[in-house]
Amino acid sequence: MTKVAIIFPGQGSQSVGMGKDLFENSEEAKKIFEIADECLEKNISKICFEGPEEDLKQTINTQPAILTTSIAALEALKANTNLDIAFFAGHSLGEYAAMYAADVVDLKSVIKLIAKRAELMDSAAKSTTGTMAAVLGLSQEKIEQCIESLNLNGAASVANYNSPEQIVITGEIEAMNKAMEALKEAGAKRVIPLPVSGAFHSALMKKAGEEFSNFVKEYKLQDAKIPVITNVDANITISAEEFASKMPTQIYSSVYWTHTIQKMVKEGISTFIEVGPGKVLSGLNKKIDSNITTYNIYDIATLNATIEALKAN
Repeated sequence: MTKVAIIFPGQGSQSVGMGKDLFENSEEAKKIFEIADECLEKNISKICFEGPEEDLKQTINTQPAILTTSIAALEALKANTNLDIAFFAGHSLGEYAAMYAADVVDLKSVIKLIAKRAELMDSAAKSTTGTMAAVLGLSQEKIEQCIESLNLNGAASVANYNSPEQIVITGEIEAMNKAMEALKEAGAKRVIPLPVSGAFHSALMKKAGEEFSNFVKEYKLQDAKIPVITNVDANITISAEEFASKMPTQIYSSVYWTHTIQKMVKEGISTFIEVGPGKVLSGLNKKIDSNITTYNIYDIATLNATIEALKAN
């Protein structure tokens, strides 16, 4: 069977109804949802399956909901096939599913870690005035140069290097308005303000990252059994110590997603499986490298289709 990399989605991939089919048709997936409900002391399953959307899109619910659905899909996959996995990676909160998959952290711990992360990020968003915007059709170099030339002292920066065609910027509202205007003038096809509650992956999240650092110290992490390519540097990471230092930093650092996929391609991977709700990462992969194949697993039909396609290869 083909050597693959498994990737996990981040915030923005959620939709009401996610995971319900897996819960109803896979004992392994069902168990994950039940453990998550117990760990979080709230019915995160119901929020995933029934919403309302207003509840699902709150950061404190979104992050554990996506994590739970992604891990449920992973366990359903593991129960039905024996893949040759070369790497794991996840976009922002998706990195926690990747760390779980690589045995860096156990299930109950990863659920508690993501719940705390979400709580701290939500609190930081509410106590600051920040926002985010997607910049389309302008190169990484031009975006970085443009922001640097404004001398905003870090008040606006790059949040996500999602693909060569799509980069997300983040920061304080006033600085962001200046940056958005300058980027339009610099030739961006579109600059789209995002409907988010705060400036994630920016300096405004630094306090949340520092507080999270103390929380992470309470957990025992293990070295990864399969390497994880981490967001903050797009490097192959195995050491438990490195994960412990990167987890808090990730909250206020850029997500090097384009570089993460390119790193795995350079390491010989041409087949990816996006495990978890939605198809956001599959769409980005097409823009990063048109030669790679990405499968999706978010319900039983896509699980079976992916297994059959991989067998055929």
